[in-house]
Amino acid sequence: MPMVDTGDVRLHVQRMGPRDGHPAVGTVLLVHGLLTDSLASYYFTVAPAFAAAGLDVVMYDLRGHGRSGRPPTGYTLDDAVDDLAALLDRLAVTGPVHLVGNSYGGTVAFGYAARHPERAASVSLIESEPATAAWAAKLDGILRRVQRELAYNETDALAWITVNRGHNTARLARGAARLARETTLVRDIPASSVLTEDGMRAVGCPVLGLYGGDSDLAALVPWLEASLPDCRTVVVPGHEHSVLVEAAGTVGGHVLALIEGSGGRGPGRVSIPGGGGGRASGAAGPAVR
Repeated sequence: MPMVDTGDVRLHVQRMGPRDGHPAVGTVLLVHGLLTDSLASYYFTVAPAFAAAGLDVVMYDLRGHGRSGRPPTGYTLDDAVDDLAALLDRLAVTGPVHLVGNSYGGTVAFGYAARHPERAASVSLIESEPATAAWAAKLDGILRRVQRELAYNETDALAWITVNRGHNTARLARGAARLARETTLVRDIPASSVLTEDGMRAVGCPVLGLYGGDSDLAALVPWLEASLPDCRTVVVPGHEHSVLVEAAGTVGGHVLALIEGSGGRGPGRVSIPGGGGGRASGAAGPAVR
């Protein structure tokens, strides 16, 4: 189990690269979501296809998640961005990286790109959004609900966490409950520093926003396109927040299209076993409202 000590926390890391000793054409860094999520959501979906496309694929468990260390404090967005920066330094990844984040992981990835724009080659936000005041208020409500329901009825709370994070195993839900109970995560994340409009526009690299058509986050598409200097969006019909797992082939194809610089041209089909490969129906602008 590869572990990287950042000096503040030990992070569980997995890496995939091109086969047959071919040099990587770039590095893609994958960041997962909160509570029940871990790097496994990438390991069994898009990571193998990214490696087969010639990329050096780096994925890790956020602090408190998966097999990474679980310190009692240090769960603000800035802490997560610091962890990501330290991880890349420890791994000696020096060039610009393609950042891919699912849910909260996308907020972390965007935060890293805003703080280190010279280190970001592209950013893909899967069912995610930049950290704004509205985002902080929404996360405050979600995490307070988790904490409140854990205190009232753990069984119901675990079921709620599981459903809303796209998993169906009690083990992951129990881990999420411990994380909420035993750390400052519930307080830290809503108290995180947020970005101004100028801070968002500092991210000048290409940004992809990818959303499930039945997700409430799809309503962000017009705002995201208007707020960023180089942004494209895709809405995948018939999916909600768990689009990464349910339509991995579609998601992976669009991310690779961004990385490979194909712009608005369709990504074609990416072969990911069990991943729902194929083209997505792209949607941009007010049509998603």
